[in-house]
Amino acid sequence: MAGANLRAAARDRLRGWGGVTGMAVACAVTAAVTLLPLAHGEGPLAVRETGQGVTSAAPATAESCTDPEASLPPSTAGGPSIQKIRERGVLIAGVDQNSFRWGYRNPEDRSLEGFDIDLVRAVAKDILGDPNAVVFRAIPTNQRIAALEHDQVDIVVRTMTINCDRLKQVSFSTAYFQAGQQVLAPKKSRITGYDRSLAGKRVCSAEGSTAYEALEKESYGAVFKDEHEGTERDQDLLTVPNQLDCLVRLQLGEVDAIVTDNALAAGQAAQDPAVELKGGKPFTVEYYGVAAKLGADDLVAWVNHVLEDYRRGGAKSPWMESYHTWLEEGLPGIKAPPTPKYRSN
Repeated sequence: MAGANLRAAARDRLRGWGGVTGMAVACAVTAAVTLLPLAHGEGPLAVRETGQGVTSAAPATAESCTDPEASLPPSTAGGPSIQKIRERGVLIAGVDQNSFRWGYRNPEDRSLEGFDIDLVRAVAKDILGDPNAVVFRAIPTNQRIAALEHDQVDIVVRTMTINCDRLKQVSFSTAYFQAGQQVLAPKKSRITGYDRSLAGKRVCSAEGSTAYEALEKESYGAVFKDEHEGTERDQDLLTVPNQLDCLVRLQLGEVDAIVTDNALAAGQAAQDPAVELKGGKPFTVEYYGVAAKLGADDLVAWVNHVLEDYRRGGAKSPWMESYHTWLEEGLPGIKAPPTPKYRSN
């Protein structure tokens, strides 16, 4: 009942955003505060350095990556990354602030809420003993990896898909959610999914996303109008820094469809009842992981320990409670989190 009340309250708050105008303002706010502290608990907010220690473990390579979801076994042994976080007194997490139900701002008090935010707080509580010992930093989709590489955050918890290409740049925890790519378009649209119905249509995706990678491989003839030259170009797709920017473009009539994770698209459909997921089911299977700087093995192993506890408890686990609160309405029928996979060495 508590979860249902929270979801109802969230829907009511969202309606107060004011449609397209409210969405545009939200996106403008995101751009203005990218990679700046957004919210924090107790701890030295003035501290900014977030460098991670590097262990001797060999990173995954394209040649050796056959099971990207397999991560390090859980451990609380600690190491340089954990020590740095504890000395600082806060965990610095890269998150989204405009993905409804995953990481978004409560319009009433401006606090961050959502499924990913719950997980960040669980990590902070386990490492530092306080779920509020967090500095949240908003990161556009296309800056998630850079934020880790440049030590601007300790972890990224932002609906980030685990794959072999990304494992060459960052380290991942075990999977904490299963998703897949799907098409989002107006209900009245003749677009039927990720197929030939996209021919001649203007399609939007977020730069640096797996949706964009999929469209690069197969766009089904999607096009968009070049704003500078006034011409249409085949195999050229509109990309934006953040997923929500695509929804604003769709609402303004600047694009005909969006390709994004079904988990994110479900939240966008909840924000705008005029759009819907097309194609029945996702055309890919993908898993979200918590990302850390490449080589920060002690932090990854600790996060995997947190995830073990987070999944434990069956229907009453913290994972399921968060799912019921934030995601069940848009993504019904999920009975359990993904089963973790671990590397043997």
